[in-house]
Amino acid sequence: MSIWIIFKLLGSLALLMFGMKAMSEALQKMAGPQLRHVLGAMTTNRFTGALTGMFVTAAVQSSTATTLMTVSFVNAGLLTLVQAISVIMGAHIGTTVTAWIMSFGFSFNIADFVYPAFFIGIILIYMKKRRIIGDFLFGVSFLFLGLSTLKETGFNLVNDPVAGEAIANFFSNFNEPTFLNSCLFLLMGTVLTLCVQSSAAIMAITMMLCSTGVLHIDQGIMLVLGENIGTTITSNIVAMSANVQARRAAFAHMSINVIGVIWVLIVLKPFYSAVCHMTGFDPSMSSSAPGFALKASMVLATFHSAFNVSNTLLQIWFIPYIEKFVCWVIKPKKQDEEEDFRLHFITSGIMKTPELSVLEAHKEIQSFADRMQRMFGMVRDLLTEKDEKAFSKLFSRIEKYESISDNMELEIAKYLDQVSDAHLSDDTKAKIRAMLREISELESIGDSCYNLARTINRKFNGKTDHFDEQQYDHIHQMMDLTESALTQMNRLMSGRKESFDVNRTFNIENEINNYRNQLKAQNIVDINNHKYTYAVGTIYMDLVNECEKLGDYVVNVVEARMGTRQRVA
Repeated sequence: MSIWIIFKLLGSLALLMFGMKAMSEALQKMAGPQLRHVLGAMTTNRFTGALTGMFVTAAVQSSTATTLMTVSFVNAGLLTLVQAISVIMGAHIGTTVTAWIMSFGFSFNIADFVYPAFFIGIILIYMKKRRIIGDFLFGVSFLFLGLSTLKETGFNLVNDPVAGEAIANFFSNFNEPTFLNSCLFLLMGTVLTLCVQSSAAIMAITMMLCSTGVLHIDQGIMLVLGENIGTTITSNIVAMSANVQARRAAFAHMSINVIGVIWVLIVLKPFYSAVCHMTGFDPSMSSSAPGFALKASMVLATFHSAFNVSNTLLQIWFIPYIEKFVCWVIKPKKQDEEEDFRLHFITSGIMKTPELSVLEAHKEIQSFADRMQRMFGMVRDLLTEKDEKAFSKLFSRIEKYESISDNMELEIAKYLDQVSDAHLSDDTKAKIRAMLREISELESIGDSCYNLARTINRKFNGKTDHFDEQQYDHIHQMMDLTESALTQMNRLMSGRKESFDVNRTFNIENEINNYRNQLKAQNIVDINNHKYTYAVGTIYMDLVNECEKLGDYVVNVVEARMGTRQRVA
């Protein structure tokens, strides 16, 4: 009998975790873009940053999502690390709403209201325009169904003759409020949260054990403190493969909670007494007393909120020192930029929700575009390089960049393919299609840069005559126009398309095309007049034509980002 109760307990826990995940993802789909704009705009100082983190986390019901959004903004240079730490502190307060939702679920049998919500949810899912609301209703319903089943199963498990006695005997060994026992439950909460990777799930188990009377409320509070540390270790593991700013933000997340747990342990007795007084809970109250289950869950939720609010109010004054500490602990690796061809913003472990993953991919493509402009700058330097050794070294760098562009296209495309497997909004699907077109055109820009470099290399190592001064002037002028097109493209990639003047890009493209046609006609005349040889004229026009092709690829990237139809070159 007891084995089936345990399986039911595990199943209800899985249902709760799935419901929390589905609810959080639906909320992010409904308000994700607006919340990202709020996160970027309302962080002018540490206090507004904390408030922003609190409201955003309360809205999306996921401190992990808020932390990842914050880290991505730090990577993009939209937020400083100081601002990011304040947002993370606010997220600690916002995530306490989850504990109150679960406390609400433990207060009465909410399962009776779940099934009508499932019915309404499935109708909304089949209505295309209301699908996200349906997903949200399903998530909330699964969450409360899991909580209700967990509570019911917990009581059955405690009342089971074999399992109930074994659980009661186990916890009775640690009833004494000694320092060793407190440390044991603190460690247990940390390890369990780390294993399950969900502080909400462990909070639900803690509430269930305390409300049944099996676990003393003192032990439950130590589990809650352990959960606060455990959830930060998860983010640090995820950030291990990310860049230095992501690791610093994750380490700040852990440092804030570890420091908080230390000072709370020092003042635990008066702090706990204040919470009990606030909720009207008597620690000596019997578990069989009426309303004990509700009171126990309320004490845990209140303690969780009081701890995070107090910790934030205390540490918010020391944010600059926390920043210095994490920067001192986590130092950037010294590595040449062209040798570092891994993705900067995308990591396999950090992809939590499709909406956030698209934001990460957007910044990776922005980095890709910036890298292609630097590659074109190397090509321009190669054209004027006279020293053989320096020429060879620069050409090797361009070859390496061409390989990097191929790898970046494949890796970003693979990442976007993984994201597209998830349940996405129509707007997100359109963004992914545009991004796939962008990376294809950016890789073509890399190919064009490499073709230009190979043509210059062929001329440098060949037996052909040098360009005359006029030809150099024409090539430099063509490259100036191409550089302007790339600059416009990167301005769009790093900004908002609503404020971008796309006509400027089209005007540059027309200038490039007209200039190419002019040089093509002049080239034929100059060869016929024996101004230079046919071989020199061929290499000269290869460079001009390749610049014109590169300009077309730039226009295609701009059109993909702006959402306009591709034009025929």
